[in-house]
Amino acid sequence: MATTDYAHICLSHDSIPMLEGTQIKVAEIALDHLVYGWDALEIHRQHPHLSLGQILSALAYYYDHKAEMDADIQRRQEKAEKTRAQLGDGPLGEKLGPGR
Repeated sequence: MATTDYAHICLSHDSIPMLEGTQIKVAEIALDHLVYGWDALEIHRQHPHLSLGQILSALAYYYDHKAEMDADIQRRQEKAEKTRAQLGDGPLGEKLGPGR
């Protein structure tokens, strides 16, 4: 993994920003903030295994790379929706829930 100028943030082998030493993507922390409206302290309450420093660094990385991160989040969401649509009404599609 490549390092970045951000404490706690590294890039995976396919250049995805991750929290160093975890399998958590920066985008996952950003989505907790954007979708649920959680601030850093609430994200920490929801994910106590992460330090507040990790969370704040992830949010800083997100906001410093907002356009790029938002485009990646959108691309992933579209891919997930396409997969849901392809699965149809079968058992796996039902488990994936709404949005298909």
